[in-house]
Amino acid sequence: MTTVNTALAEILERPDQGTADSGDGPLIAALLDGGVFVPVDAKGSVVFLAEDEGPGLPGYVSAECLAEDLPEAAGAVHCDAMRLHDILRQTKAVKMIVSSPAGWAKIPSDMLLDALRQGTRLTEGRSVMLGWSTRPLALALRDALRARLLDFPGIETVWIADACWEHSGVEQLLVHLAVGADAPPEAASRLMEAVMSEDVTVGDGDPAVASIVLDPVAQADQVRHLDSLGLDTLRADHARRRVEVVSREFDAAPPAPAPEPRPRRWWRRP
Repeated sequence: MTTVNTALAEILERPDQGTADSGDGPLIAALLDGGVFVPVDAKGSVVFLAEDEGPGLPGYVSAECLAEDLPEAAGAVHCDAMRLHDILRQTKAVKMIVSSPAGWAKIPSDMLLDALRQGTRLTEGRSVMLGWSTRPLALALRDALRARLLDFPGIETVWIADACWEHSGVEQLLVHLAVGADAPPEAASRLMEAVMSEDVTVGDGDPAVASIVLDPVAQADQVRHLDSLGLDTLRADHARRRVEVVSREFDAAPPAPAPEPRPRRWWRRP
């Protein structure tokens, strides 16, 4: 888990960043890249701030920054892009207030939701580079997601990639999930939470893991682009209870050795 979103902190602390509502591309990219820490109360519910236009969702570059600025909060929860999408979609927060020890900025919720729905920008001028991952953590994610995928109807396809964010240079593992309209609410977040809490261990030398939900109909172009990248891919056939695994690992595997010839038996007549 990211301890400090340093890329976001550097942007917030620029003299020209200001405190006005911001839709700055690098700011949003850094936010989606490293995530933020969101305050919760004693019951684990998200704490919102009162704004003139309505409730605001606070996010901090580190848990320490949150504790110093909002000591009344009972704790902090790290939110990646997918969790932020769920919170903003299910609440009436009108904006997000992101803070570092020396700066802050406000992002309108509709602008941030639009960026979250678009996921990574995979056209010319894209902000993230995706590639096939051979990391042990990526293989562990693939195996864990394959084992659980059929328990989450509506999740159609999963792609696992090494991701390098151009604005910050930060590398991470990025999981895209194509989720149909018939999927139960929060299916993708529940799948990822189960995998990350019960099946996969992120070591000290491993990159952070983030995930992005795609609409396979509205974002068909992005789905086709992901398919063209040669990423490790899981395709769920829920009707037949089957999961197809597509990976370059299998393409590159050496052919199986030919079986040893069976020894001949010689029979001698008595």
